[in-house]
Amino acid sequence: AAAIVKLCPLNHAWGFIDGTARAIARPIRSQRLFYSGHKRTHAIKFQSVMTPFGIIAHLFGPIEGRCHDSYMLDESQLLPRIQQHMTRPNNEPYVVYGDPAYPNRPQIVAPYLGANLTADQQSFNSQMAKVRACVEWGFGDILRLFAFVDFKKDNKILLQPVAKYYAVAALFTNCYACLYGNTTSAHFGLSPPALNEYLQ
Repeated sequence: AAAIVKLCPLNHAWGFIDGTARAIARPIRSQRLFYSGHKRTHAIKFQSVMTPFGIIAHLFGPIEGRCHDSYMLDESQLLPRIQQHMTRPNNEPYVVYGDPAYPNRPQIVAPYLGANLTADQQSFNSQMAKVRACVEWGFGDILRLFAFVDFKKDNKILLQPVAKYYAVAALFTNCYACLYGNTTSAHFGLSPPALNEYLQ
């Protein structure tokens, strides 16, 4: 949280949350379940929380491509876990920050919405958007290091463990960050944990 405070006005955040849709080949069954109208493709979705250390601390999925990020948040049970395990001395939880797709809750903060925002609210949104981008960097790191998980035509959900491929790629991306750092850890001026510490 202290590292985030240096770059943004939210002083009790520990990470940044977002969802990603991984395109898959059109399945021969249940096509409507997997079709994402927003992405205009068949997909499976994952939810991730990126920490300032450059580590993906939470990965949930897969769920069907048609589902909204807020549904994925409820299914993941992330918020009760934050409430149980990540509280400040005053018993209020540390929070994650997400985009407007997420609801404001005691454990999650989203941007201010509306056409008549104050200057402070606009400034808050602008500063948080810059640091929230790190979760997108994390998704990008997975695809850069393990490009095969992004080959739509080979992602045949009924024939291959496509979701497991992505989850393992995320795990190894974390291991890579422990050894070499990444854009997120450099942006916040922090060092990821040692590999043996991470894998304990």
